[in-house]
Amino acid sequence: MEIFIVLLKILVAVSILNVWLVRREKVSRWRGGDALNLKDEFQRYGLPDWSMYLVGSFKVIFALALLASIWFQELTLPSAVGIATLMLGAVAAHVKIKDPWIKSLPSASFLILSMVILIYNSGL
Repeated sequence: MEIFIVLLKILVAVSILNVWLVRREKVSRWRGGDALNLKDEFQRYGLPDWSMYLVGSFKVIFALALLASIWFQELTLPSAVGIATLMLGAVAAHVKIKDPWIKSLPSASFLILSMVILIYNSGL
């Protein structure tokens, strides 16, 4: 099971880093509304430009912490809670603008995977 959780941590973290560091200016079918990039997506949600930088910074920090938690277990709780919280916000943003449910699939999936990591970390 330990290997499975390590793989989940890598999957979640690398996926978030990919979106925010590699693909932020690229078109994606998962973007909210008809947004062409991350800045456009946040505008579709009715959020100010500065919120994109704040959310992006937290997502990158939590993703890096989740990777580091492979070696430093005490980082698991804050990083997984942080990611789960941000993903819940992402799902809510998609719902707010009445996106088709499929556009919420990545954020909902990472929310669930973060919860699996949290549950495993708690020993349940």
